[in-house]
Amino acid sequence: MTQKSAEPTVPAGASRVIWLLVVAAFVVILNETVMSVALPELMGEFAISASIAQWITTAFMLTMAVVIPITGFLLTRLPLRTVFLIAMASFLLGTLVAGLAPTFLVLVLGRVIQAVGTAIMMPLLFTTVLNVVPAHRRGRTMGVISIVIAVAPATGPTIGGVILDALNWRWMFWIMLPIAALALILGATMIRNVTETRRLPLDVLSVVLSALGFAGLVFGLSSIGSAAEGNALIAPWIPLGIGILSLAVFTWRQLSLRDHALLDVRVFKTPTFTLSLAMMAIGMMGMFGTLIVLPIYLQQILGLSAKDTGLMLLPGGLLMGVMGLIVGRLFDRFGARPLVVPGSAVLAVALWGMTTLSAESTQGNIIAWHMLLNAGLSFMFSPLMTAALGSLPRRLYSHGSAILSTVQQVAGAAGTAVFITVMTTATLAGAQSGAEPMGALMTGIHNAMIWGAVIALVAFAGSFFVKSVPADEEPDAVAHSPAPAPEGTPVH
Repeated sequence: MTQKSAEPTVPAGASRVIWLLVVAAFVVILNETVMSVALPELMGEFAISASIAQWITTAFMLTMAVVIPITGFLLTRLPLRTVFLIAMASFLLGTLVAGLAPTFLVLVLGRVIQAVGTAIMMPLLFTTVLNVVPAHRRGRTMGVISIVIAVAPATGPTIGGVILDALNWRWMFWIMLPIAALALILGATMIRNVTETRRLPLDVLSVVLSALGFAGLVFGLSSIGSAAEGNALIAPWIPLGIGILSLAVFTWRQLSLRDHALLDVRVFKTPTFTLSLAMMAIGMMGMFGTLIVLPIYLQQILGLSAKDTGLMLLPGGLLMGVMGLIVGRLFDRFGARPLVVPGSAVLAVALWGMTTLSAESTQGNIIAWHMLLNAGLSFMFSPLMTAALGSLPRRLYSHGSAILSTVQQVAGAAGTAVFITVMTTATLAGAQSGAEPMGALMTGIHNAMIWGAVIALVAFAGSFFVKSVPADEEPDAVAHSPAPAPEGTPVH
């Protein structure tokens, strides 16, 4: 017990900075989904179709996919304080532009500027935690971060629905504006550099390849659902093909650049990182796929309003927030595997349970399955993030954080694409066979949930291979790394 009490803790100043970053990250990540319930109002105000209105979300995701891979370079080249100011200033400017937008094109531009700040924020938060939080306390800190990653997008539609019920869509931006401004001011005064910066050349070809690769994947995956309905702007295989080819060349380029890589893909040589990242991707696919299908089921099958739909999903989001704090502490004590195995099992049970939903299902039954789903995800996200990033040496923290954040975006787009594609295809097949519209749609939703349940079984199988040693008992990968550079340290 004496040895345990002698272990280092997070300094008070660093703890305040982490909490500031957590709150700022929650606000910017929340913004990713808060506009999803405003599409009908935007279509009416700007006289646009649904396929055009969807760019309010698609443009945001595309920007995130393009910018996140560059954050590894930014966090290596620039002090944390500078990176934070860039992120929050971009988000603040984008919020102002979107709130004042006289046309839909300007609104999309505002969302793009917002997304630049959002893309930078999560890798920044990860890198800060890994540099200032001792290994034996990372689990509980990552538990808090898992709230940001999972609860913010999950509660976005709820908050958006409540705002729209009383005010117009512009208030989604006006309410965020003072919060973002306060975070920017506090960050400018509180944040100090805790990383060692290095002067690195920016490889322009790598930037172009990563932009083409990740944007191609996200756009192609996002277009699959529209293609199934016959409304795609371009055949999905074209951007997907460009994306895959660009990423292949990008990977070869990064390996040849080695220590000067824009995004150091050598992190995948660490088995714990690679497996944990794959498990995270499956969890994100399940979460985002469910988040897109459940509102369709609640509104079009059960006839609920956007506000009531958001409130139905709120208990699951709140449960994930509470569980994030609990699971983080359990990870510090038991490690990843004892949490991830039951978590993936619960995820599979919940998704299989959702395959039983019908037009006669009660609201209590739906809320229960959704809460069970989020409970399972809670036991997966925080341990997997901590295990993945904690397995890397200090010099790869910023690159590992950027790759983790990028994969989350691509996995979210993939989950949405696959669930929507399965649902749309099955719905069209049902309609062609003579089923009435509601019955055909219910068949499509049922098939989408079956697909989600199947990939959950893959996650359950993989969970037994996740490293289970608790963080404070692992050989510290950074024990022999140089100490963080103090504020004001000149760039090497």
